[in-house]
Amino acid sequence: MDARSGVSPYLQVVQQVRRALRLGLLEKGDQLPTVKDVVASLAINPNTVLKAYRELERDGLVAARPGVGTFVTRTLASSSLAAHEPLRRDLAKWLAKARLAGLDDESIEDLFTNTFRAADEDIA
Repeated sequence: MDARSGVSPYLQVVQQVRRALRLGLLEKGDQLPTVKDVVASLAINPNTVLKAYRELERDGLVAARPGVGTFVTRTLASSSLAAHEPLRRDLAKWLAKARLAGLDDESIEDLFTNTFRAADEDIA
């Protein structure tokens, strides 16, 4: 959880699960951590986790099974998932270069976001 992000904790949980689904880290049939486990690891209110899980359920991404847990019902990973690993290696090299150039985490994030948005505008 990033308290500085300005994004509510429940939405951060939703975003983290969506990211894991998109990257293939969670697949159909996988069980999400219990509310109790999330509360213990992130030190957030149980109602926050329940709200996030309910939103994911409304979106058709997970299903709660009373007394059993919450399970992934569909993934967001695309057919391009195979391309992720080579891209991840290239990105890791780029991050290493950025750190060698003396950039801190915020500078790296800002540079990436700015470049990402500028590239998106060039395409449009």
